[in-house]
Amino acid sequence: MSVQDQIRETVTGNPIVLFMKGTPQFPQCGFSATVVQILNACGVRNVVAVNVLADPEVREGIKQYANWPTIPQLYIQGEFIGGCDIVREMYSSGELQEALAKIPAA
Repeated sequence: MSVQDQIRETVTGNPIVLFMKGTPQFPQCGFSATVVQILNACGVRNVVAVNVLADPEVREGIKQYANWPTIPQLYIQGEFIGGCDIVREMYSSGELQEALAKIPAA
């Protein structure tokens, strides 16, 4: 299975996926830590986190998958939401909470 297939399977097979540097318990960059904090503030407990530092192919592949050059990247129900700045803006406006509310037991 190619890296793109692995990424597609992860993104479409889970309601909330965060490609990040590090883990939710130990983020390895401030941007990833910010997105984790926002998801925690929204009450999200079932996020599938993918540590891109553990696999260079995934790290490069996710940038191609979304055509987005930076990490972290958040996906909700298979849809690319954005990186840290977009997630922060959506949280401030309430859009993120609305998107998460559509997921059962988020």
